Amino acid sequence: MGAPHNKNRYGELWNQNRIEEGLKILGLLKDFIVISGGWAWHFMSVPNHKEYKHAHDHKDIDIFVHPNNVSKVMEILLENHFEKVWTRYDYLYSEENFRRYEKTVERNGEKPFRVTIDFFEKTDLKTENCNGFTVVAPAMLLSFYSNIHSSDKCWAVKKAKEFLEKGINPIGRKELSEIPK
Repeated sequence: MGAPHNKNRYGELWNQNRIEEGLKILGLLKDFIVISGGWAWHFMSVPNHKEYKHAHDHKDIDIFVHPNNVSKVMEILLENHFEKVWTRYDYLYSEENFRRYEKTVERNGEKPFRVTIDFFEKTDLKTENCNGFTVVAPAMLLSFYSNIHSSDKCWAVKKAKEFLEKGINPIGRKELSEIPK
């Protein structure tokens, strides 16, 4: 599970170039994947929200891929200069058949940054369409914070859990990307 947030850092924004690069690759993959993690909360939020670091985890992009689409997704990643990165998880048995792909991006003379895609195979997901992207349904996504995702302290995760406990659908709620009061 994620470490508690330092509330003094609330208000920090993600690098816009990182967001743009993430959106670019997700746009190319969108017909073949289901988005999970921080990017799923991103798409469940209202469009054009501020990209606060503590609202949605954008350190990596978590995707699920149906086994029938694996080769197409790998082809798109390789065509866009992503490379397979070996991790300790590659050698552990898992039903999700984990893979990681990364590329380093240099833009506008800024410090280079990595775009990391954590890629899981799965067939039995509950999904929603949000802002043109297929994402893991909120209740199922919350269940992944015990084994697949770790940033359960993000504002969106906490707020979605609160909404679902009250029987409220969190999709499209501005609170998923707002600084908590």
